[in-house]
Amino acid sequence: MFDAIRNKSRILMGVLVLLIIPSFVLFGVEGYNNRDARGVVVAQIGDVEITQQQWDAMHQQEVDKIRASMPNLDPKMLGSDEARYASLERMVNDRMIAVASEKQLLVTSDQRLANYLQQDPSIARLRGPDGKLDMDRYRQLASSQGMTPEMLEAQVRRDLSGQQVLAALQTSAMSSQKQSDVALQAFFQRREVQMLGFSPANYVAKVKLNDADLEKFYQSHSDRFRSQETADVEYLVLDAAALAKNIQLPEQDVKTYYEQNVQRLSGQEQRRASHILINASKDAPAADKDKARAKAESLLVNLRKDPKAFADLARKNSDDTGSASNGGDLDFFAKGAMVKVFEDAAFALKKGEISAVVESEFGFHIIQLTDIKAPVTPGLESMRSQLEADLRQQQAKRQFAEFAETFSNSVYEQADTFTSVADKLRLPIQQAKGLTRAPMAGQQGVLANPKLLEAVFSDESVSKRRNSAAIELGNNTLVSARVVNHRPAALQPYAEVKDQVRAEFLTEQAIALAKAEGEARLAEWQKNPTAAAMGSALTISRDQTQGQAQKFVDAVLRADPANLPALVGVDLGAMGYVLARVNKIVPRDEPSAQQKAQTREQFARLLASAEAAAYMAHLRSQFKVKILVPKPKLPTAS
Repeated sequence: MFDAIRNKSRILMGVLVLLIIPSFVLFGVEGYNNRDARGVVVAQIGDVEITQQQWDAMHQQEVDKIRASMPNLDPKMLGSDEARYASLERMVNDRMIAVASEKQLLVTSDQRLANYLQQDPSIARLRGPDGKLDMDRYRQLASSQGMTPEMLEAQVRRDLSGQQVLAALQTSAMSSQKQSDVALQAFFQRREVQMLGFSPANYVAKVKLNDADLEKFYQSHSDRFRSQETADVEYLVLDAAALAKNIQLPEQDVKTYYEQNVQRLSGQEQRRASHILINASKDAPAADKDKARAKAESLLVNLRKDPKAFADLARKNSDDTGSASNGGDLDFFAKGAMVKVFEDAAFALKKGEISAVVESEFGFHIIQLTDIKAPVTPGLESMRSQLEADLRQQQAKRQFAEFAETFSNSVYEQADTFTSVADKLRLPIQQAKGLTRAPMAGQQGVLANPKLLEAVFSDESVSKRRNSAAIELGNNTLVSARVVNHRPAALQPYAEVKDQVRAEFLTEQAIALAKAEGEARLAEWQKNPTAAAMGSALTISRDQTQGQAQKFVDAVLRADPANLPALVGVDLGAMGYVLARVNKIVPRDEPSAQQKAQTREQFARLLASAEAAAYMAHLRSQFKVKILVPKPKLPTAS
C-alpha cells in the first residue's frame, strides 16, 4: 500500500519541507467557543466524532503546557481563531492515526509500554532516592492532564501504536543518488548576476517638504502618533519562595528532620544485574510459552557450564533489545524499579550467582547478579543545606496555603486598599508606574505576566480603581493590583510629534522616489538591454546569498533560464529598489563524496516527510474525515 501512495506523491517534490505533526502549534479558533454548544460535533473521522467540549479541553491542555513553559506569552496569541483551529486539526490527525493503527492491527506490547514509561524523563523525576516510583506524584502528573494513571498509560499505548503508522512509511522511503542529484541540483543552482541599487538614503535630499504635506501625513497616519495607554498601580504579592527566605529554623527541628529522614536520605541497597529475556507475553498460547521456557532452560544449562558466556549469550539470544546489545546489563536498580518476581529473584542472589528461569509478564528471564551497592548514610552536616531548604520549602508551602485564602478574601472584601491585608500578612505594598498592556522590552517578573496585565487594563479595574481579584501565577504565587492612575492612548498634538512626522514622511517619500527611478530604469533598459550599466558580477545561490536579501535571491532564481540574460526588478521596501541582470547559470562545483552522502541523507528525510504528508492526505480521504467548522481566514496585509 505504501508503494501505491509513493507513486502518487511525486507532485510533492517541490514542497518537501511540509510539517506533518508539530509538537506545539501557536495558532487555532475562538469564534466557535460557544458555551451552549459543548455537545456539538466539530469533526468526524469515519464513525469517530470530536465534540466542541473535547476540542475545548484539548486546546486548553495545550495552552496550559505552553503557558507553563512560557509564562509571559501573550494569552491572546494562544486564544486566536487560528490557534484554536490548529489544535482541532492536530486533534483530528491524532484520532485519524489511532483509527489507522486499529485498522492495521498495530499494537503496543506491555513490555514496550513499560520500557517507554521507565525512560520518560517526566516519570523518572518521580522516583525517590530508593528508586521507587512516588505513586502520589504519579497520580498528580496524570491528574494535571485530566487523567488517571490508567488513562495516561492507555493514552501512551495509543500514541506508541499510532507512531507505527507513519514509522513504517518513513523508514521505507528510499532515494537513489541520481534522484537526489536531480532534485538538489535545482536547489543549489548558482547564477551570475550584476546589480544596481537605488537606496532611499540617496533620495532624501530630493524630497520636497512643506507644512501642508506634513500635516496631511500626520492626519492620514494618526495611528502612528498615538501615545501608549499606561497605568500606574499598587500591587501586592504573596509568594512561597519569599516566605521561605524569612523562615527561622530551630536547630532541634533540623536534627529531628534528619533523624526522621536519614533512611530515605541514605537510599536503598542497589543491585546490578544482567538478564536474558525470552519473550512470551502473558496472553501467549500455552504452546508458545512452553517453547519459550524450553529455550530459556536450554540456555541456563549452557550458563551453568560456562557462566562467563552470559554476556555473549545475552547479545545473541535476549529479546530485550534495550539491554541485549550491552550483554544483558540492566545497570543498578533498587527495590520497586522492576516487576516483583524479577526483583525477588535478583535480591535473593549473591554476587556472581545465576538464577533459575524466572517467569514474568514479559516472558522468561535468566538473571545474573553482577554487583551490589550498599546504602551510604550521610552525616547531618553534609546534608544540612538540603535539609534546611526542604524544611523551609515545606513550611513556606503550609504558610502559603494558610495565607492564600486570607489574601484572596481580603483583596476582594477591602477592594480599595491593600493596607489591612499587607499588615496582617506582613507583605510590602509595591508600586509601579507606566505599565502598558504588553510587557515592555526587558520587563520581567510579575509585572510582565500577561494575566496580571490583562486584569490591570480590564474595564472594571480602569473605571472603578478596585483591587483585582487574586491572580494565581503558578509556583505558589498570588498577586493583586489596583490602578491608581490611568492614561488612555491618545493622538499626540502635532506640535509635539512634528519631528517624528517629518522623519517618517521623509523616509516614505525617499522610498517611493527610489522605487520610481528603479522602475523607470528597468523599463528603459528592457527596451535597450545593452545600455544597462551594472556593477561587478556576483555568483548567487540559495546557500550562498552573498549577503543579499532573501526576496532578491528568490527573484534572481525565478528568472526563466531559457531567456537569459534577463533583467529583474526587486522592491525591497525600506531597503530600496534593486535592478539585477541575470547573466547565466554557473555550474555547481562537484561535491565531495561526504557532501553527496550528507545531501542524499537530507533528501531522503525530506522525501519521507513529503510521503508522510501524502499518506496523511490519503488517510483523510479513506476515513472520510470532515472538519465541520470553517477554517479562519488569515488577516490580509494592509
